[in-house]
Amino acid sequence: MATLQNAANNNSLARPVTAAPVTAAAISPVRMWMAVVGSTLGAFMAVLNIQIVNASLADIQGAIGAGSDDGGWISTSYLIAEIVVIPLSAWLARVFSLRNYLLVNAILFLIFSVACAFAANLQQMIILRAIQGFSGGVLIPMAFTIIITLLPKPKQPIGLALFALSATFAPAIGPTIGGYLTENWGWEYIFYVNLVPGALMVGLLFASLDRAPMNLKLLAKGDWPGIVTMAIGLAALQTVLEEGNKEDWFGSDFILRLSVIAAVSLTLFIVFELKAAHPLLNLRLLLRRNFGFGIVANFLLGIALYGSVFVLPIYLTRIQGYNSEQIGMVLAWTGIPQLLLIPLVPRLMKRFDVRLLIVVGFALFAASNFMNVHMTGDYASDQLFWPNIVRAIGQALVFTPLSAIATAGIEQENAGSASALFNMMRNLGGAVGIASLQTFLSKREQFHSNILTHSVSVFEEATRDRIARLTAYFMNHGVSDQALASHKALVAIALKIRKQANIMAFSDTFFLLGVALVVALLASLLLKKPGQLSGGGAH
Repeated sequence: MATLQNAANNNSLARPVTAAPVTAAAISPVRMWMAVVGSTLGAFMAVLNIQIVNASLADIQGAIGAGSDDGGWISTSYLIAEIVVIPLSAWLARVFSLRNYLLVNAILFLIFSVACAFAANLQQMIILRAIQGFSGGVLIPMAFTIIITLLPKPKQPIGLALFALSATFAPAIGPTIGGYLTENWGWEYIFYVNLVPGALMVGLLFASLDRAPMNLKLLAKGDWPGIVTMAIGLAALQTVLEEGNKEDWFGSDFILRLSVIAAVSLTLFIVFELKAAHPLLNLRLLLRRNFGFGIVANFLLGIALYGSVFVLPIYLTRIQGYNSEQIGMVLAWTGIPQLLLIPLVPRLMKRFDVRLLIVVGFALFAASNFMNVHMTGDYASDQLFWPNIVRAIGQALVFTPLSAIATAGIEQENAGSASALFNMMRNLGGAVGIASLQTFLSKREQFHSNILTHSVSVFEEATRDRIARLTAYFMNHGVSDQALASHKALVAIALKIRKQANIMAFSDTFFLLGVALVVALLASLLLKKPGQLSGGGAH
């Protein structure tokens, strides 16, 4: 590993295009923190707009006349655009200057957020959400880049703690905000809510970032083979992950073709990046021990982070019959403690080994999922309270130390690549997690349903007794026909079996999430303390 790391550090042919050079020496402390706060506020809104819409998807579908099968594209279009633009952002910031690029995209994000509220049909909504995602996706890696290039090394944990609010707090609080606004004001307000913090974001960025000339000549020198293959590959992969379960995965020609396109495009992208004199992304950073294992842990964190936010609302809707506001109130307890704890993490990083904080955080996050593996029909908001609190503490402890130790030793010229890879892999982990959990949940429900159905036999005395009692119940409550009452009794038993199978499938799903986090914990055990790293200073 050391040999690979040194090779990565010394490889002069792998200098990627980076964001416009910004250094702490070139800006006053006040403007420096204005830039950090403004950019992290933008990243927070960009991530929030993934989950805030998911919480209100049914209402939006009804308003614009979209079917349940097609309505998923309201979220998918945003995610595809966001995951494609994240790796491009460092290069485009160098082309158009960091100030111009951030401000234009921040303003476009606000404009198209409002435009989404006026969409008249599904086609308009998909296009508007894609543009919103493309402009909002820029805000995520740019905030991370500003933190690891602009802030002095001792201040970076504070900046990363602010960024953690976007990475872990925003997904947790999104359903709460979305559910409340939808139930009390209407689904349009989940888009209007961006305006006030968005105006503050634009003001902070306008006042803090220095003007710089654009460098349009870089467009001709861009790594276009890498850009094209990456965009096609990621867009195809994201579509496969979002639509695969609905289309029966490789049983669908559409999914099969897209999978081949994704595999070929991403393979070519890796080849182009390793051979290019000026690659879009410096993939050799993955050979550095802390960054490589940090990416693995971050990818698995994305699976659990977005996967748990995906699973819990489905459980509360399907099993407990909660509406979007009630779901939001349950999930609030995965967010509120983080708001209190994340600001304290930089202090903990000064007192304790950052690797210990990461391990404890992953252990708590995993434990919160294992706490949900014995669910019953009565398992609702009260029973979910403590698992959600434990999860919140774990998430708060993980992200800032993991970001800090993964990016320790990253040179300024590689900051754009590091930011793009780190944030892209977390989002990709979320997409993989949601797709995998959809399929896993469906398959496990079928598995448990088959076992329970075989156990309920009319040859069993208990089953016949249950059917007789239910038949009598329906006869006493308005059903005069014996055969119809008996049929209703059988349907009621089938629904009971289906519900129990679903509950058992959800328990299995939480167990799987816990296992993923244990693997992330094991990856984090392989991290070195920043002081033990070799091969180049931080800035």
